Amino acid sequence: LTYAWLFNEYPTFVHQDSRRFVSQETGNLYIAKVESSDAGNYTCVVTNTVTNSRVLGPPTPLVLRNDGVMGEYEPKIEVQFPETVPSAKGTTVKLECFALGK
Repeated sequence: LTYAWLFNEYPTFVHQDSRRFVSQETGNLYIAKVESSDAGNYTCVVTNTVTNSRVLGPPTPLVLRNDGVMGEYEPKIEVQFPETVPSAKGTTVKLECFALGK
């Protein structure tokens, strides 16, 4: 499976950059330092790479609040590292750590 996200409507896909990341492990979309241009509807697209079929989830609105109320997303750090990461000398190892919330 591969994961992608639409922004507002097809064919506008979210492109990964220094603020946006789509985890191919979980399908989660992460946006750092949300800006007013990020407001809109986001739709997850899951593609089966064997059959090349796609399924779209329901649109999820991202609405910016100006009242300073955080809502349900309290700050937290997500780390899912295994206890050990075996690797061969000279190979690249990627460890991901995300800070979520405000």
